[in-house]
Order: sequence, then C-alpha cells, then structure tokens
Amino acid sequence: MICGWRKKSRPERPPQHGGGTRRPDRALKNMGLTDDEDIKVMLKGSFLWKIKSRRRKTERFYRLQEDGLTILSESCFKRARSKQIFPIMQVDGVREGYQSEGLRKHGSFFPETQCLTIVFKGRRKNLDLAAQSEEEAKRWAQGLKKLMAKVEAMSQQEKLDHWIHDILHRADKNKDNKMTFKEIKDMLKMINIDMNDIYAYQLFQECDKSSNDRLEEHEIEEFCTLLMKRPELEELFHRYSGQDCVLSAKELGAFLQDQGEDADLAHAHTIIQTYELSEKAKQHNRMMLDGFMMYLLSAAGDILNQEHTDVYQDMSQPLCHYFISTSHNTYLTDNQIGGASSTEAYIRAFMEGCRCVELDCWEGSNGEPVIYHGHTLTSKILFRDVIEIIRDYAFKHSSYPVILSLENHCGLEQQVTMVQHMKAILGDMLLTQMLDGQVPKELPSPEQLKGKILVKGKKLPDLVCDPENMSFLSDNNEEEEEEEEEERVLRKDRRRSSHLLQEIRPLQAKDTAQISQELSDLVVYCQAVPFQSLERALRSKQACQMSSFSERKARKLIKESGNGLVRYNTRQLSRIYPLGLKMNSSNYNPQEMWNAGCQLVALNFQTPGCEMDLNHGRFLVNGRCGYVLKPSFLRSRQTSFDPESGRGPGHRATLLLVKVITAQQLPKLNNKKSSIVDPFVRVEIHGVRADCSSKQTEYKLNNGEWATDPTPWHHVILGLGPGQAKQRRPGLPLAGSPARTAGMLQAAEQGSAGGALVSTPRSSVECPGQEGSRAPWPLLAEPLPEAESRSAGVC
Repeated sequence: MICGWRKKSRPERPPQHGGGTRRPDRALKNMGLTDDEDIKVMLKGSFLWKIKSRRRKTERFYRLQEDGLTILSESCFKRARSKQIFPIMQVDGVREGYQSEGLRKHGSFFPETQCLTIVFKGRRKNLDLAAQSEEEAKRWAQGLKKLMAKVEAMSQQEKLDHWIHDILHRADKNKDNKMTFKEIKDMLKMINIDMNDIYAYQLFQECDKSSNDRLEEHEIEEFCTLLMKRPELEELFHRYSGQDCVLSAKELGAFLQDQGEDADLAHAHTIIQTYELSEKAKQHNRMMLDGFMMYLLSAAGDILNQEHTDVYQDMSQPLCHYFISTSHNTYLTDNQIGGASSTEAYIRAFMEGCRCVELDCWEGSNGEPVIYHGHTLTSKILFRDVIEIIRDYAFKHSSYPVILSLENHCGLEQQVTMVQHMKAILGDMLLTQMLDGQVPKELPSPEQLKGKILVKGKKLPDLVCDPENMSFLSDNNEEEEEEEEEERVLRKDRRRSSHLLQEIRPLQAKDTAQISQELSDLVVYCQAVPFQSLERALRSKQACQMSSFSERKARKLIKESGNGLVRYNTRQLSRIYPLGLKMNSSNYNPQEMWNAGCQLVALNFQTPGCEMDLNHGRFLVNGRCGYVLKPSFLRSRQTSFDPESGRGPGHRATLLLVKVITAQQLPKLNNKKSSIVDPFVRVEIHGVRADCSSKQTEYKLNNGEWATDPTPWHHVILGLGPGQAKQRRPGLPLAGSPARTAGMLQAAEQGSAGGALVSTPRSSVECPGQEGSRAPWPLLAEPLPEAESRSAGVC
C-alpha cells in the first residue's frame, strides 16, 4: 500500500455557450453597464481563491450571470461539481486588501493587492477571496461596487421587473425563452402560489396568443401581470378615481387627506411625477393604476415616517436623555460558553448603529491584552486589533459618540499597554478630558461629543473631592458579583448547568482590583461606580457617575421603586445587561428597561429574536444614528411616571383599528418545492404593561389558495391603556403610510416609550411610537420583491 497526497488536477473553466463573454441581459443594458470593462471581466468569469483558514483555500470559478444581478460560484473539479449563487442585492459592501479578520489571519499567502472581501447583509459570513492578479482583483471590486450602486438606485418598477425576470429565468429549465404549462406550474410553486390547475390553465390559454402551448417572452410577462392583479387594490383605486379610472392631482389629494398625509396639490403633483409610469399621463398630471401601485410599494408608503430616516430630533440635550443602542459581549459571534470571538462582530454592531460596545479585557501572552469571555472556551482576539477596528468603523454609519464599556481584568502593566494602544490608534477621537475643563453639573450632549470615543470604567477616586467612593477599588467586577449571586440562587434548580460552568472555568489567578493611573485618566464622563441604593444615588450630584444592573436587579428596582429609577435616569446613565448564566446568550425584553428610562440597555447582538427586533425598531428612527430622544415624561426630574403601574401624565385609553388589505410575494419557510405557507399578520404593541397587546388575523390556508375572488384579510383591533376607549374611530380601508395621528399615542403618553410591532411568521417591522412619530394605523401589507428584506407586515 502506498500512502501520500493525491495530486489535484487544475479545475476546468466551465463551458460557456457561444464561447467568449456572454451576451449581457437587458438588466445590464438598463443599467448602462454593457460596455463597462469591469463588468466584461465579471461576465467572462475568473478563478478566485476562497480563503477559510490557513489550510483551507479552495479555487472556484466566479462569474456574473447574464441578468447582471447574481454571481455564480462553481467548483470545477469533475468529480465534485457544485454551484452556488448569491444576488448582488444581498451584498452589503466590498473591502479591498486585508480588511477582514479572515484575511488578516490567513491571507498572507497572497499579496494584499490581490485580496478582497465581500460582506453580506444579515448574519451570512464574509466571503474572503484572492485573485490571480492585482488587476483582476480591482476589476471585481470595482465591478461589484458599480452593480451595488445601480441596484441601490433602482426604481420600484425596475426591481419588480428584475424579480419577474429572475423567477422566469429559473423556471425556464431548457433555457429556450419559452414556457410550457408544466414550467408555469413549477414557477407558481417557486413563488409560493397554490393555484387551482383549471384556473391556472385558463390564464395560460388566455395569454397563449400563438396557440402553440408555449408562452413566449411577452406572453409570459402578460401572465405575470394577470397573477399580480389585486382586485382589492383596484377597488381602492376606483373609489377615488371614479369612472375614468385615472387619478387627477385633486383626487390623489383626497386619498392623501384620508390617510392623514399632506394633501397639498403640489405634493400630489410631485407624487405623480415620481411614481407614474406613463409619460403621457405625467404630462397631464394624471396617475394610472400601475403608478398608484408603485407609489404604495415605494418608501413613501412605508410604515416608517420617511422624515425620520434622517436625524430629526434635538441632539443638544444631555446624554442621559437618550436611549442609546448598546451591545453586550460585542466580540462574540455565538454563545458565551464556546463561541468564537471576532473583530467582525464589532463591525456589524457599528453598521447597525450601535453606540456602546463592550470589551472584556484579560491578560494575554507577550504583554498584549486580549478580549474574550473569561473563564470559558470562547476564542481570544487581540485588544489592539479591536481598537483598530473601532478606529476604522466607529463613525462610518453614525457620527455621534461611541462609548467603550471596559471590563478590566488586566494587571497594571497590561493596563498601561491598553492605554498606549488607545491613544496611539484612536488619536484625537479619544476623549481624555472634560470639554470645558470643569466638572459638569450635567452630562454633555451627543452633538457636543460628535466624533468622540468615551471610555466607561472605574476611576481612581479624588480623596479630597470624593472620599465616599474610596472603597470601590476593593470591590470585584460588578457583573461577576451579579453572576455569583445568580449562581447561588439558581444552583439547586440548575445543578447540571452549574456543573458544566465549573468544568470550563479553570482555576486562574484572582483578578486584580488595581487600576492604573493612566487607565483611570481616560475615564471622563462614564465613571462606573457600585450601586448602593436609589436614595443615595438620587442625593448624588455626580452626573458623570453611572452604575450597571443585571436584568434581574433592574426588574426588582422597577417593581419596588419604579418612579425612583425613572428619576435617577433623568440625571445619570444606567446600563442593563443580561443574566450571566444564560449560556446560549439569549436576551431579555428591552422594553421593560426603556419604560424606566434606562439608556444603555445592552443586548447580545449575535442572538436574533423578538428582543433584537424590538431593539432594531427602537433605533430605526432618527437616522439610525444610535441615539433616540426619550419622551418628555422620562426626562423631567420631577416626573411622577411609574413604569410598573403605568400611571403618569397625560394618560387616556385609546383604541387602534388596523385593517390589513392585501399581501403578496411572501417568502417560503423552507426550500421544499411543495411548501406553501399559511400566513397571517400579527400586530403587537409594546410599552408599559397596561399598553401591551397582541392580535392577529386568521391563517390564510395555502397562502390564500389563489382564486379569482381571494378572501379579504381581517381587521385587527387593539386597546391601548387600561380599559377600552368609549369612542371608536372607524377603520378606513386605507393603504400606504399609516395616518400620522399625533393624538393617538400622545393620548397615552407613557405608551410613547413603546411602539407597535407588525409581523408575519418570518419577519417584522417596528413602528416606534414616540413623540411625533406615526401611529400604527390602517396599513397596506404589500412587500417588495426581495423576500428577505420585506414581508406582509411592511407597507
């Protein structure tokens, strides 16, 4: 027997029909990229190395598909051919060089100029690639960026056309640009439609003008148009357009007025010129049904007020007057027991608008501090690498201040190293002294701290000015104390979990309680101190001091002294973090903490779920800058609001009536061809306990069992506040934007700390119900073609 490595053959370039560069699709022509040299290289295809680790490097063939919007990746070895496709719409960015953690670790085998990273939206991992030459790498990086820019600038009609064309391309098995009835049936399953065969064949014959039992290109498009007919929307359109089936600017204004929108004629003219598809209709300031549909499907019809997609709130108030997007164990990509630590987790948090990230700092080898979840099997990353990422990405998405929450477990020597790295790498971004040199009576504002990075940590006390806090140096880390207390309380019920925790916590030297002067000096406005009692904290005049609470302790404070905690949060910052024994890094309900005015409500960003959906909705407004102004009753130091009982200023019970009109292009729950979803729409209100409510429509079996007369969706009625409102506002069959009815949520002002959640089985959208935002109101559930980004809950 002979042992050894089998010599691998060079992968073959996949065959291309017609030879050479393939003919571009009409989508590329519409983009104006048919003659672009970068796109030509991508259409021809390239062998690129896919880099996963130092040992795992795979050469694959990458090629831009004819539609110009999808990339095909092929493994070209004869014995193990495999194909993968990803759409340009899923690409979040392209980085050139060693700009990912994977390439910094494993890309040294290739020159940096030949490397690039494709970053995807959502939780999909980065794709690290290396080209055969520097020019080829540049062609791919530049081409991808051009395609991303074109996709971003696509109109709703262009996106819809592409979605239809993509479905048809996948359904056309023999690629003859014609479709048999069997292929049509396969296409219907592909787009989640369960249609009666008799009715489907009637539509097929109606479109088969050539009577050859095959639909050609224009006939296929007509078939798709018939599929997308929505009688319920046509009825809505005809209600305002009258018998001539055309909306004038005045009639469109009437529709807008019923919606609670700006009904000015000039605004109606702008809508017509923006969304109407017919140039002739535009010239006469008229809107046809197709243009009306495009308007409803556009961002203008979103449940989120488009004026709030930019920073619109007052940013000159003290930091403690804002909810601040906060991450817990930011470095983790998985659970806190054995998950991987990664600098990429910081990048993703910053790109989601996070403004407070956590760094668990421990003694590392060679004098270099490391970051990981101590006493566990999580991997380690260098403190220096994290600071470099913070420098590069902290202000790419938002210019407002970033807070570094340091959990310091290092000795004095490596603490000095940490300070050296932060000063050398962050430079002027690092805040090292008070803005005016004086101890402030209140915290500075986000506007004053724009572009600055603040350090949160323990500070050496001033023996003259602050003798009371001399004892804090002997205290252990706050989170560790909470975890130890939790372990004692839960030991009997969770012996098995505790045993596992003890196994993976090797004996280590006792964590030092010492703090170096250099590190202490970096703590300016976020001085972490132990929490003694609310009475003592409310007497304190130290605006720069803040405390951290576990979710258990925060709930206890809310229950026992809710109003006191609210008043504490009007003058100082508080940080809430998940229980330490949650091995799967699950989250708690952040709304409970926001009700009490807590600013830094830290969540595990790597763990998806309802809690992160709420967090996403909370910070979706105000330009997604990571800072959202708290309602007035959570900012006033004399407030009487109690988050536990819900009693407070301006309360009035209100009833909301939501009418879901229609939904289409819903995503599949799995990849089975025979799978058809049974969808429903759920509407939830999150706020104080009295305001929380959840209602849903009935299930639509087999996605409504497509027929000539689809049954309508149902009304959803929710009460806001204790008791029912005596006056019920009629539910108008409206579409597009929810009515901007300030009185709806201002009537129960404590409810404006919460929001409404509209969801389907797979995804959801937040409508944060704070001061000045749109109230949840009758909405049109009409998703965009991209199933992953939209759902029936988005209008």
